[in-house]
Amino acid sequence: MVHQYKNNGYDIVLDVNSGAIHVVDDVTYDVIAMYEGHTKEEIVDTLASRYGREEVCEALEEVQTLVDQEELFTKDTYENYIMDFKKRPTVVKALCLHIAHDCNLACQYCFAEEGEYHGRRALMSFEVGKAALDFLIANSGNRKNLEVDFFGGEPLMNWQVVKDLVAYGREQEKIHDKKFRFTLTTNGVLLNDEIMEFCNREMGNVVLSIDGRKEVHDKMRPFRKGAGSYDLIVPKFQQFAESRNQDKYYVRGTFTHYNPDFSQDVLHLADLGFKQISVEPVVAEPTEPYAIKEEDLPQLFEEYDKLAVEMVKRHKEGNDFNFFHFMIDLEGGPCVAKRLSGCGSGTEYLAVTPWGDFYPCHQFVGNEKFLLGNVDEGVTNTEIRDEFKCCNVYAKEKCRSCFAKFYCSGGCAANAYNFTGDICGAYDIGCELQKKRIECAIMIKAALSE
Repeated sequence: MVHQYKNNGYDIVLDVNSGAIHVVDDVTYDVIAMYEGHTKEEIVDTLASRYGREEVCEALEEVQTLVDQEELFTKDTYENYIMDFKKRPTVVKALCLHIAHDCNLACQYCFAEEGEYHGRRALMSFEVGKAALDFLIANSGNRKNLEVDFFGGEPLMNWQVVKDLVAYGREQEKIHDKKFRFTLTTNGVLLNDEIMEFCNREMGNVVLSIDGRKEVHDKMRPFRKGAGSYDLIVPKFQQFAESRNQDKYYVRGTFTHYNPDFSQDVLHLADLGFKQISVEPVVAEPTEPYAIKEEDLPQLFEEYDKLAVEMVKRHKEGNDFNFFHFMIDLEGGPCVAKRLSGCGSGTEYLAVTPWGDFYPCHQFVGNEKFLLGNVDEGVTNTEIRDEFKCCNVYAKEKCRSCFAKFYCSGGCAANAYNFTGDICGAYDIGCELQKKRIECAIMIKAALSE
């Protein structure tokens, strides 16, 4: 399978199965487009009037060389690999601890209903968190490096338990020869110097939630009485990012139907001094006024293009920043299993509610169909777990013929379920935006390699 496109003056060809990327001239681009399904004579006869017979013949020889070197039109050798997925032993490597089902903001698009998860406010106790860490250690097999994300709601509303669980985890590392990488996601309202100092010592990554420009952020992320939160959090986030040497953090935003010019929000965050930025599309029911609609896609594609061009420009000026969704490993990438099956939700990665229930990930919390078990009994709903084990790019009909499948790994199972009723379905709007991001990421690599 080959994917061809033009972006920012580059003719780009991606050989999907090998991952080989070629930046070519116009004649080679057109030869590749005709290569399958046409004889060499037909290709020469068709393109000769545009480029000249000699140039077309040279391009054909170059294309044939790439085919012979298995860098173009390569065969898919991965499909048989998935047959063993269900038989693979389940090793849990990461937990998302819902340390607080409560929040001090009332974000309009919150999948957790303003942090309350269907009205059940709760804070995780140390005992539940301790049992979750014990479960992770016991079910991690020979894996040494484990990950725990403190999530909400707003985790800082239960800060003492966060600190106590980190201390407990550090104790257990020595006993069980494990290494915890703790991470934290926060809206920043309660951030202070003591919390920043602790995070800089103990947290491998911190996600700081901010949507971009003041008017955009305050519209979607207000306090419960309606006041905006931008002015309070920006100075804290700037201080925090600097204290981490502009590394091992992300400012993470969400764009909606209200700000389709989201590239301006990304650049606003960059101009505030942030170097690690993630701004991604909202996922919402189509009936919500802020939901991204199909008619928004042309402008959103254009925004990704504009952002990619600006990032190339800033890089060459020595003023670059990282944009999470353009950060794609085009050299080796993740292992085959990860490329085929994605984030590992429901198998390697579980979400834990404040009262100790397991769900495949934070977006499934509250949907009893996906209740997997709890910290005391472990994973008891093995049928759902096995369903997630078998969720991969070959189990998804739309993924099979998609050029992006080895980069997005089939996309988000929760989004697929929420929009199609099947974790092996596809959220079409999300797919279109993902494909555009991958195209932009490849273009940036091409531009910076000149």
